[in-house]
Amino acid sequence: MEIELGQTAKEIDLHEGRIIQELRSSAVKPLAEPSDWLEENVKRNIITTTVDRLLNWGRKNSIWTETAFTACCTFEFIALSSPRFDIARFGMEVLRSSPRHADLIITAGTLTWKMAPQIKRIYDQMAEPKWVVAIGACGISGGIFADSYSVVPGYSRIIPVDVYVPGCPPRPEAIIAGIQLLRKKIEYRSISKKATSK
Repeated sequence: MEIELGQTAKEIDLHEGRIIQELRSSAVKPLAEPSDWLEENVKRNIITTTVDRLLNWGRKNSIWTETAFTACCTFEFIALSSPRFDIARFGMEVLRSSPRHADLIITAGTLTWKMAPQIKRIYDQMAEPKWVVAIGACGISGGIFADSYSVVPGYSRIIPVDVYVPGCPPRPEAIIAGIQLLRKKIEYRSISKKATSK
């Protein structure tokens, strides 16, 4: 409503009253909801899947990593964050310092028996489902230090390992191949029974 100069307050009130009365008289019954668009969208956008496939799709594309880096393999993993290798494409750019926010622990480097209880504690604090990738000869079998009295001959002695990435140290390309294997393993996991691997 436009107010003209020189109108009195009574004229303004009368004009507003007419507009409101016209609106009230035209709004006797509710307007019908235009639902034609809904039928068309439903025809084009229905996707059928299983709960397992949907959950696993989300899990494999948003892996948050807890780091347990004790030696030289660390630098090969750090290279993965560079633009050349870009682990962000797997949803792994978030490296967590809290085990309660992570679902993958990447173990890299020599593990001593003195450090083993802390690694086990970190693994135990992670929420299910959780996975472990052991990279490098030391992470898999103790490497050249396996015969030492103070070295754990592989992380698999204290926590279950899902994927092994061999090398001393393994190249970033090999770590990416290990991550791809882990993503494949996550893809075939089922919430109704124990994890299945293909």
